[in-house]
Amino acid sequence: MSEEKNVQPENSSSLKQTYTVQEVAQMLDIPLRSAYQLCSATNEFKVKRWGRTVRINKASFDEWLTR
Repeated sequence: MSEEKNVQPENSSSLKQTYTVQEVAQMLDIPLRSAYQLCSATNEFKVKRWGRTVRINKASFDEWLTR
């Protein structure tokens, strides 16, 4: 029997293309609820929603953050 292993590359965070709302809240040093409100109200960066899951496009958020 072969055993499958879940192997992720080192520095897998550098390969991420999205942030979670929690990560955005931490980066902006704001409450989680405020981060959700920001994601709901903004057109400044790309936000994707799948049911209850929210993901923020890393490239567009980083660009917005550095303006």
